[in-house]
Amino acid sequence: MTDTAPSGETPPRPPVPELRASDADRERVSEQLRDALAEGRLDMEEFEERLEATYNARTYGELAPLTRDLPGAGEVAPLSVSLVKEPEASGSWAGRITGAEGTSTWGVAVLSGFERKGRWTVPKRFDCFTFWGGGELDLRDAYFAEREVVINCVAIMGGMNVIVPPGVEVVVRGISIMGGFDHSEEGVPGEPGAPRVVITGFAFWGGIGVERKLPKAERQRLKEARRQERLERKEARRLEKGR
Repeated sequence: MTDTAPSGETPPRPPVPELRASDADRERVSEQLRDALAEGRLDMEEFEERLEATYNARTYGELAPLTRDLPGAGEVAPLSVSLVKEPEASGSWAGRITGAEGTSTWGVAVLSGFERKGRWTVPKRFDCFTFWGGGELDLRDAYFAEREVVINCVAIMGGMNVIVPPGVEVVVRGISIMGGFDHSEEGVPGEPGAPRVVITGFAFWGGIGVERKLPKAERQRLKEARRQERLERKEARRLEKGR
C-alpha cells in the first residue's frame, strides 16, 4: 500500500542531496545511530565510523547513506529540509536566548574527538565525556535555551575546550585530580542580558580549557576595518607628500 498525503496537503519532497545539512540534521542522524547501537544493529566499530562520518558530513547526500540500512530511515529522511531561514545571530542577547530545546544535549569522545560549533542551540544542560580523546564546544555563534546553561565535563586522560564570546559570564566549578579546570575567564562581568555559562565536572589526568574569542564574522569585520584604516593613512601620507 502506498502512503498518500491527506487531501489538500502537498506531499513532502525528499531533501536535495546537494543542500547543506544543519547541526540539527547531523544530531538527529547521530541519535538514530545510537539507537541502532543499543539495539545491536551496529557494532561499536561501525557505530564509531558512521558517527565520525555524520559530524564530518556537509550535505544531505553525505548523511543519507549512513542510515539507509537502518529502521526508520525513510521517516528521518535525512531530515526534512526547512525552507524557513534561521534567524541571524546578532549583538542582541535577547534574540539569542530562545527558550527552545537544545540542538544537542551530549557529546562523547573515546579515543576520538567531537565538536559543536556554528549556529546551534545550547541546552539548559550539556553533558560531555572524553577518554583519551578531546572535544570542543564553540558558543560564539550559538543560541541558548536558557539564560543560564550548565556544561558538565568529565575528562579522563582527555580534554575539553569551551569557547565563549565576549560578554558572556563564565563560572567554573569542577574537581580535578592530576588535571585541571581553566579559571582564567572567570570573574569577567557579563553584559546585560547575556547568558551565564556554568562549567562543572571532573578531570582525571585531563583538563578543561576555557577561551574567550570574538565570533569569526566580527573578527573579519575588525580586520577589514583595520585594513581600510591603513589604506586611508597611506593615502593621507601620499597627499601630504604631494603637497
